[in-house]
Amino acid sequence: MLRVRDLGETDYLPTWERMRAFTTARDESTDDELWLTEHPPVFTLGQAGRREHLFFETDVPVVHTDRGGQITYHGPGQIVGYALVDLKRARISVHDFVCMLEQAMIDTVGEFGVEATRLSGHPGIYVAGRKIGSLGLRIRRSCSYHGISLNVDMDLNPFGNIDPCGIPGMTVTQLKDLAPNVDMLEVRGVFESAFRDLYMTRKIIQSKS
Repeated sequence: MLRVRDLGETDYLPTWERMRAFTTARDESTDDELWLTEHPPVFTLGQAGRREHLFFETDVPVVHTDRGGQITYHGPGQIVGYALVDLKRARISVHDFVCMLEQAMIDTVGEFGVEATRLSGHPGIYVAGRKIGSLGLRIRRSCSYHGISLNVDMDLNPFGNIDPCGIPGMTVTQLKDLAPNVDMLEVRGVFESAFRDLYMTRKIIQSKS
């Protein structure tokens, strides 16, 4: 069973601590959950994240977290989806779960007439070579936490202070610039439905080689 929680806007650190506590406390009977939220401005670095991908210090906090991946930015107007799933019980490999999360984002922007693709070796989704959705996970005791962030209607300027996801020269985009009439609540609902469908059917589309 998948339980979806809309957390509204939450600070990053307490939400991260809550994810870790949930994963530590869960057992074989704990439902899988998808948490949907937005964060106030924050840069986060993955476990192997290198500070050199942040060009200069600002008043935006920087958090070194325990997910995979390099550096990214979170801010209002971005959908953050934390996927807390017992992969062993669900019989989903880590590789397929990454593809599932990417596909949920691809399907979401596709509902608004935007075609997104994957980029080999760089998790997330891209539109015409520009990043629109990021992905980073932590797997502990076969259970996932962390997840995705999808740029919808936000201030993209802070991305100019980093190499997004550690990719020099990478630029970003957002759904509002590609489909001007989008609404955050509508996009969030589409993403929830897309992820739920893939989770329930275990349908993996266009898996990465």
